[in-house]
Amino acid sequence: MREQFDNTLHRSPLVSLLSPPLMTDFAFFRLPDGRAWLGLGPFTESAGMPERTAFYVNDFTLTDPKPWKVPGRLVEVTDSAALDEVTGGANGLNVLWEKPQTEGFKMAFRRIRREVLSGRLIKMVPVLTECGTAEGDPAALLHAVMNAPHNLWGYARSFNGSGFLGATPELLFHREGNEVKTMALAGTAKPGADADFLTDVKEIEEHEIVAEFLAERLGTLGPVERDARHLCEAAGLRHFQTSLRVQCTVPPDPNHLVQLLHPTPAVGCLPREEEWLAKLHEYRTFLKVPGFFGAPFGFSHEGAQHLVVSIRGLAWEGQRITLPSGCGIVGGSAFDHEWRELRLKREAVARLLGI
Repeated sequence: MREQFDNTLHRSPLVSLLSPPLMTDFAFFRLPDGRAWLGLGPFTESAGMPERTAFYVNDFTLTDPKPWKVPGRLVEVTDSAALDEVTGGANGLNVLWEKPQTEGFKMAFRRIRREVLSGRLIKMVPVLTECGTAEGDPAALLHAVMNAPHNLWGYARSFNGSGFLGATPELLFHREGNEVKTMALAGTAKPGADADFLTDVKEIEEHEIVAEFLAERLGTLGPVERDARHLCEAAGLRHFQTSLRVQCTVPPDPNHLVQLLHPTPAVGCLPREEEWLAKLHEYRTFLKVPGFFGAPFGFSHEGAQHLVVSIRGLAWEGQRITLPSGCGIVGGSAFDHEWRELRLKREAVARLLGI
């Protein structure tokens, strides 16, 4: 994902006829505790993690050789009003949605499940993308991201009239000093069905595939501590979550951690071999999945790196909006169940963003 930038804006606290155009070149990151930062262009790019504060921005297939973006100016965001420079004070968006295309996804589902039942594939995550047309500037949804529930990480990137944003419950890794923390987040249900969800064999299997993958990967860095699986709620959905951590002998390179962990089976496939990664890319291309979805996005600040998995969000190009949702296909998957899960996830994003 190579980016061209609009560097024309100078900061102004007021929006008026004499104000400069809104900043279209920005990045945003919010921690679950509510602390947030807005990076404004021009950005410089780096292959390795800079010593200065920087955002990590890449697509799902990690095609950008310089994913670290150092902002020309960094603003610590304490309330939504600080976002007006990039939103013009607007805090909502109307979207005219189109009906999702069922047949392409159904074909992908059947083919993936056939490979799973044959024993060649353990898990793969196809993605359904719902499309629409926006009335207004999608960057206005940044206010909703800033005000998302405090157990979510907020993220956004905008450049040249296109971009993406969202609030994700999934951490790829947090690195500070020699310690690396991550989580397995897989298995989905609506709130209120906890008793059935806690014993759902398919959902537990899907979750454990991710947790075991992460434990194996982290094990190459040192002894892994793994917490018990538990329930968490994120923006109106229930998930299984398992937290994992490792103490390394030396501080690991964040770029190496991205290569080591991404894509996890929560958004990718298992086995994570070239044959299956190529097939996953083929399905994502066929289903027209926006490149941000499931990709690592992060923020390096004051010696700590926070990288998340970019789910529960949407992308835009001009007025064209795309809202993706994915589901993990394992041996116990059934199409109707997965189709409902896809809808639940998109509805959760729509509620979160107020669209």
